[in-house]
Amino acid sequence: MDMNNKITLVVMAAGMGSRFGGLKQIQPVGKNGEVILDYSIYDAKAAGFDSVVFIISKRIEKDFREAVGKRIEKRIDTKYVFQEIENLLSGFEVPPDRQKPWGTGHAVLQCANTVNTPFAVINADDYYGQSTYRIIGDYLKTASGYNYCMAGFLLKNTLTENGTVARGICETENGYLKKVTERTKIKDMMYTTDEKTWIPLPEDSIASMNMWGFTQTIFPELESGFENFLKTAKDLAKEEYFLPYAVDGLIQNKKATVKVLKTDEKWYGVTYKNDMPYVREGIARLTERGLYEGL
Repeated sequence: MDMNNKITLVVMAAGMGSRFGGLKQIQPVGKNGEVILDYSIYDAKAAGFDSVVFIISKRIEKDFREAVGKRIEKRIDTKYVFQEIENLLSGFEVPPDRQKPWGTGHAVLQCANTVNTPFAVINADDYYGQSTYRIIGDYLKTASGYNYCMAGFLLKNTLTENGTVARGICETENGYLKKVTERTKIKDMMYTTDEKTWIPLPEDSIASMNMWGFTQTIFPELESGFENFLKTAKDLAKEEYFLPYAVDGLIQNKKATVKVLKTDEKWYGVTYKNDMPYVREGIARLTERGLYEGL
């Protein structure tokens, strides 16, 4: 364990925003041009996070630093790591028709040589809420070994009216994560696997919004998991190595525990362009309540 109780925020911002159609990490949501990340960093800093590491791609570096990075660098110790398709383990080659990054598990692996404290992982374009950072931060300050955590959101607090969403639905036991089932099409607390039949989800369903807390023990696990993925994936041009899948493997093999830290916060995010007005209204309400003084 890091004796200084320092903790790091790792932000996954390399994604291409395919459903949104544009670089949604840098879309303004606040009245002075703030993006969701401005609020995330504000909340993380208030919760005791000491530094931030942005995972981006070289392709968006200039735009990202211009729109977000240079503001945030003034507020907190900031580093950048790059997730590129070429970043493969030795002995492997990039398939010629591969276009997307290798997924969230691969993204976090890029931080192995940069992050040297317990750390939280978030998506760049999701608003998680102030108390969520506090509960994750408090856990991480004393975290050690293979004792990880995640923020568990009430599924009903994470839906959009503008289409379906993909969510990891969590099964828990005694407060610990037992299993995450990816449901790629959820709407109105129901999911479908075939576009025909819609199956209701329990009212108290807990969703993972890709906000995790890890110690450095995760890095060698991600590396061996990614190697296994590269050896066994059926379609290396398209398949991705996802973080929840990697964590799930460690739970099933009884190698790690993941404490589910429940949060009542309302999640805001931009999955579709039509979500933007709703997110802006939500952020405006929070700002009016005085939550973001000085931002």
